Amino acid sequence: MSQASAKTRGTPRESVFAERFGLFAECLLTGVWIALASLPLVTYPAAFAAGARHLRRRTEHQGGGWREFVADFRAAVRRGWVVGVAGWGAAVAVWVDVQAVRAGIPGGPLVGAVGMFALIGLAVAGMRAAAVWEPGASWRVLLGAAGRRTVLDPAGSFLLVGGLVVVACSAWFVAPLAVPVLGAVAAAALAVEARGRRH
Repeated sequence: MSQASAKTRGTPRESVFAERFGLFAECLLTGVWIALASLPLVTYPAAFAAGARHLRRRTEHQGGGWREFVADFRAAVRRGWVVGVAGWGAAVAVWVDVQAVRAGIPGGPLVGAVGMFALIGLAVAGMRAAAVWEPGASWRVLLGAAGRRTVLDPAGSFLLVGGLVVVACSAWFVAPLAVPVLGAVAAAALAVEARGRRH
């Protein structure tokens, strides 16, 4: 076999590797963007939605960068901040439940467990909704449909729970690692939603 033909055969593999590595690097960068846009605390749903849309453009070989991310973020945050406030409200409610468990209130462990499962379910539904967000879409409609998918697609939901666990572990061991991992979680949410559409 000639060297020219060997190089020709190796090119597709190299290009596939380069494309996948480029997507991985883009995920890490997107995680940083999501973290920065989430700094106001109530903007995390909009930040995740903008990040997911950026990665969707990347996988579909469309153009887009920081400016497009910012434009998407501005569009998503117009109503998305309400979702962010509701999410923090749910987290506070679960925290109160956990305090009830620690105080030894009768029925506290059951209430605490239900609260934790509900919070995890809401987080998964929120990620699913953000992964399919488009400018002009209603967050209420997106969350309603995402809630149904969360229940009807347990395998995909468990995958996203695993992503949340990875972020939490990264933050626990080396806090800065949790930032780029957010982009990988956004990519996982896109993959879960794409998988759901194929079935």
